Amino acid sequence: MRRFIDEELKLWKDGTRRKPLVLRGARQVGKTWSLKEFGGNHFESIALVDLERNPSLRKLFDGELGAARICSDLEVLLRQKITPGKTLLFFDEIQACPRAITALRYFYEEMPELHVVAAGSLLEFALRDASFPVGRIQFLNLYPLCFAEYLEAIGNPPAAAAVLANPADISPAVHELLRDELKRYFFIGGMPAAVKAFSESGSLRDAFEVQGEIAESYRMDFAKYNPRVDRYCLDSVFTKLAQCVGQQIKYARLGEGYGNQTLKKAFDALCLAQVARRIPSVSPPSLPLGASASAKVFKALMLDLGLMRYLSGMPDDVEYARGDLLAIYRGTMAEQFVGQEMLISQNGSLYYWDRQAKSSSAEVDYLAVIDGGIHPVEVKSGAAGSLRSLHLFLNSYPECAGALVFSDRPYADLPEQRITFLPIYSAFAATRGVRSSATI
Repeated sequence: MRRFIDEELKLWKDGTRRKPLVLRGARQVGKTWSLKEFGGNHFESIALVDLERNPSLRKLFDGELGAARICSDLEVLLRQKITPGKTLLFFDEIQACPRAITALRYFYEEMPELHVVAAGSLLEFALRDASFPVGRIQFLNLYPLCFAEYLEAIGNPPAAAAVLANPADISPAVHELLRDELKRYFFIGGMPAAVKAFSESGSLRDAFEVQGEIAESYRMDFAKYNPRVDRYCLDSVFTKLAQCVGQQIKYARLGEGYGNQTLKKAFDALCLAQVARRIPSVSPPSLPLGASASAKVFKALMLDLGLMRYLSGMPDDVEYARGDLLAIYRGTMAEQFVGQEMLISQNGSLYYWDRQAKSSSAEVDYLAVIDGGIHPVEVKSGAAGSLRSLHLFLNSYPECAGALVFSDRPYADLPEQRITFLPIYSAFAATRGVRSSATI
């Protein structure tokens, strides 16, 4: 499966200010596979140090953390030469050894010519127990396959290219084909194992079985999150969030029999594990959006559409039979899809606009920052005249850029209303910003 992150990994490899790279992301989104594939394509060898599967390797980090000493010991233990410029040193499941995270700083300081990468899940929990090498690490985040990556994975690169192209140039026939593929993606999602199962068999049921297995593996991980978080509460919040996508989160709705503080801890833990994502509201909308983000008013997204389908308990036969993509599961699937695509296109920074007033409230689904301008984003099937909140936003903030409305319709531009209607499958391409690795 070709992943878009491959291009960012190449930029990191050739960068003049390269630092050890940590690839973050939820479990089973393909971090290990992506780094192995990258190493196999761009280096003569990979020195793989799996710190979860081989606990004995953690002893390497018990003493002093000199990079040369660690490499020398690894050459003996792995029975291979580690050569700067030719070898990719890969610490997998690095969260299993917090001292290994600390050691990354010494690779940056003492062996900057060596390409060092690490991957980890539940990494944010481990970072609390490590001496964190501030300013000496770069981060990238990997998400489930977006729609274009999914199309390539199932063997349709031309369709992937069409999704990434100008939606104004898409013919009616291709539009219908992409709609049909998107409906399947709504139910399969982007977890690599689920996509692989469908690609090999052509059966949605096979993908559904994999989704169930992934969800259960996440539940098994709950005991690792935090001893202060009730795992049964975590399970309740995990399930309820799938039914609350697109709604402002009220903790009391996420589990019966638990107090708000217990539910908040559970929700925060799921966000740390990247199983869920907090989407804060902002008002007024100004750059940087995070400066006015609310800590109390927020929505949430699930990690993946397919997992959302599984956890929500929606009747698959009824929902799959719907003709309008934006009618599936009361429009929630469409909002999850656009948010999921925008998390990638917006480099993990996603917000929405919410105005609470005594006389009336208003909400715009998402905000996209493109070329330095803030664009309100709506996921709607109605005509432009029915977009009351969107028109209110445009009138209240004329300095903001034009609105993007993702719907089941083909492309249509309404410059007099400052609104562009876009087919929903173009959500990633239409909201793409500049993405780069973060240095921390």
